[in-house]
Amino acid sequence: MTVQLDPARPSHDRAFEDARHVVSRLEREVSGVIIGQERVVREVLMCLLAGGHCLLRGVPGLAKTLLIKTLANAVSLKFTRIQFTPDLMPSDILGTEVIEEDRATGQRSVRFIPGPVFANIILADEINRTPPRTQAALLEAMQEYQVTVGGVRHALERPLFVLATENPIEQEGTHPLPEAQLDRFMFNVVIGYPSLADERRILAETTTGEESAAHAVATGAELERARMLVRELPAASNVVDYALRIVRATRPGDPGAPKEVRDWVRWGAGPRAGQSLLLGAKALALLDGRTVPSPEDVRSVALPVLRHRVLLNFQGEADGIDPDHVVSQLLAAVSP
Repeated sequence: MTVQLDPARPSHDRAFEDARHVVSRLEREVSGVIIGQERVVREVLMCLLAGGHCLLRGVPGLAKTLLIKTLANAVSLKFTRIQFTPDLMPSDILGTEVIEEDRATGQRSVRFIPGPVFANIILADEINRTPPRTQAALLEAMQEYQVTVGGVRHALERPLFVLATENPIEQEGTHPLPEAQLDRFMFNVVIGYPSLADERRILAETTTGEESAAHAVATGAELERARMLVRELPAASNVVDYALRIVRATRPGDPGAPKEVRDWVRWGAGPRAGQSLLLGAKALALLDGRTVPSPEDVRSVALPVLRHRVLLNFQGEADGIDPDHVVSQLLAAVSP
């Protein structure tokens, strides 16, 4: 699609072109390693460009870890993986203070040892397997971009992109994220099984002596400039109004809520969902090389934005309804 540039704003147009080239290189590099899963790759990149954090849900073996490591390698960013377990403590994530003694003088001092949260891309593997106290420690760092240990605040480096995974199969002994903490994740991306053709490629190409790996095609500074540009992209009033109507339609008490929402939903999405819809739509526009988002972009990001923010009531659960079905019905009822 042709990019319409404004000759009256050469610096802004140059920034847009630079950002577009960066994200195009990044998408090609990641897609060159990850076989199939084009939708998943694109949704993760949208969340990254919008400056949010992502929740990944999928059964084991679907390349969730490989996707995140590939993304980190393609941007030359520091990557850490935190395996969440029932005995994981907040200090295991944030870091800890140690007392050191100078042998010559006998004086003691306190030194802070940073934890794995001091990185740019963090894989929080099976976040629902750790107690709420440890979950909260990570989520506070995600929201505030800093940690406090021993009364001292330590700033976290930007960009900071957290991808937390949940295993939808094994739920025994887990601690599901509370709704207020789920709302901190901009996207909830569901990874499904690959298609027949893609799975055949996976079997054929990953069982040889050759290993494919991503190469750095962008810097952290370029990624930050692209993130700031996403926020600067203008959204027309009809796009803002459409995002607003979608969010309000998720609330069963709202006059514009469709019948499915009134029948099956206990609580709908809050204002943060509307912000995520608009930022996600802007990021999608940038990925497609467009300077303004459209209502169709809002529709395209509605599922990953809303599926973890729509809470079903007893009737919805008894009828075997899932949030994806509710969101699909809602989009059919709320036209642009």
